[in-house]
Amino acid sequence: MASTTVTATTNVWSGGQSPFKVSYGKLMMWIFLLSDAFTFSALLVSYGMIRYSSESWPVPEEVFSAMPFYHGYAPLVFVGIMTFILILSSVTMVLAVEAGHRMDRKGVEKWMLWTIIGGLTFLSCQAWEWTHFIHGTGAGGANLQWNEYGPPAFAAFFFFITGFHGTHVFSGVVLNYIVYYNTVRGVYDRRGHYEMVEKVGLYWHFVDLVWVFVFTFFYLV
Repeated sequence: MASTTVTATTNVWSGGQSPFKVSYGKLMMWIFLLSDAFTFSALLVSYGMIRYSSESWPVPEEVFSAMPFYHGYAPLVFVGIMTFILILSSVTMVLAVEAGHRMDRKGVEKWMLWTIIGGLTFLSCQAWEWTHFIHGTGAGGANLQWNEYGPPAFAAFFFFITGFHGTHVFSGVVLNYIVYYNTVRGVYDRRGHYEMVEKVGLYWHFVDLVWVFVFTFFYLV
C-alpha cells in the first residue's frame, strides 16, 4: 500500500495533477512564449499603424538590396539567405529533439552543435546588415535621429524590432550551448531523459517563427 502511494505522488505537482499531461518546465516555457508573443505582436502592430498612417515610407526592396562581396543590385536576397539559415537551424533542432527521445547522446551533440552554428551565422549576418544600414549609401546613413531612406520612424522600428529579435536569438544560442555542454558531460544521460532539449527547442522554434513574421511585415509587405 505504501509503495502505491509513493508511485502516485511522483506524477503530481505540489499543487495537484499536472495539467495537459506535460511537465512543469514545459508548461512554464509555453506560458513564457505566449507572453513574449504578445510583446512581438504589439511591436509589429505598432509598426503597421505608423507605416500606413505615414504619407511616405521606404520600399524594402530598395533599402535592403546589398550583399557582402557583391556590388550589384540584389533586393532582399541577403535577408532571404538569413531567413533560410534560421529556418534550417530549426530543422537541426527538431533532429536534436528526436535524437533525445531515442536517448542518442551523440546525435543530440551533433544536431545541437549545428543549431548553434546556424544561430551564430544568423547573428553575424544581422550584424553586417545593421552595419550597412547605418553607413547607408553615402547620404548620411541611418540612425535613431536621421534616416536617409525616409521617415526616422522607419530606422527606429528597424533597430528596435530586429534588435529585440536578435537579442532573443543570442539568448537562444547561449541556452543551446549550455544544453550542448551538459549533453557532452552526460548530464541528461544520468537524469534518464533529454527534456531540457525539448524545452530549449520550443524557445528556438518560437524565435524562428517570430522571424518569419518580422520578415513578412518589415521586408515583404
